[in-house]
Amino acid sequence: MQEKFDILVAKCGKSIGLKGEIHLNIYSDFLDIFTRGNIFRCGDLMLTLESFNVHKNSAKFSEINDIESAKMLNSHNLYSSKTLTEKYCNLGENEFFWFDIIGLKIYDGDLLLGEVAEIERIVGVDYLVVNVDRDLLDSGASSNFGDFGNSSVGVSSKNSKKKPKQKIFLIPYIERYIIKTDLKNKRILTQDTLGILEES
Repeated sequence: MQEKFDILVAKCGKSIGLKGEIHLNIYSDFLDIFTRGNIFRCGDLMLTLESFNVHKNSAKFSEINDIESAKMLNSHNLYSSKTLTEKYCNLGENEFFWFDIIGLKIYDGDLLLGEVAEIERIVGVDYLVVNVDRDLLDSGASSNFGDFGNSSVGVSSKNSKKKPKQKIFLIPYIERYIIKTDLKNKRILTQDTLGILEES
C-alpha cells in the first residue's frame, strides 16, 4: 500500500527568479524535513527537493525548472509523509507530532469535552480545534455533572448552568491549560477548559 503524503509542512508562495525557485511559508517546526532528495506532494504532483535556502525559506524542486511552472504552485500546500516526518524530525521531551495529537480525547478533570479534530497555529501559538462531545451537547454540562462551582474543574456556579452551544471550540496548547498529553491512553488532560467551552 502506497504511503499517504498528508502531513502539511508548508505552503508554496511566489516564484523567485527564472529557474523555478519558490518561496515557502513554513508550517513545520523541523527544517530538517527540507533535506535535499526528500519527496513532497503538491496537489497531484510529487516533487523532489533539489535545494533549500534556510535564510530565505526558498526551495528548488527538480521537476520545476521555469517561472511559469513555479507560478502554478503558488498558494498550494506542500505535504510530507508520516515516515519521512518521523525520520527527519527529532522530538524533544514532551514534544509531539500534530498527527499524534489529532484524534485524542480532551478531558477537564473527569469530564470528556470532546476530541481533537485538527490543530491551528495562530500568532505562534498552537490551538487544539476540539469537536465537542455529542453527549455533552445533547445534555448540557449542568444536567449531567451538577454544580461545577464545587468541583475540581474550577468553573464557577454562575457559568455551570450554561449548555455548550458550539460544536467546535479552541484550546491553546500551553501549560496554563494542558496538564498532560497521554498518547498511550489517547487523551489529553486539561484544566479550566470547560470554562473556555462555556464562554465560546
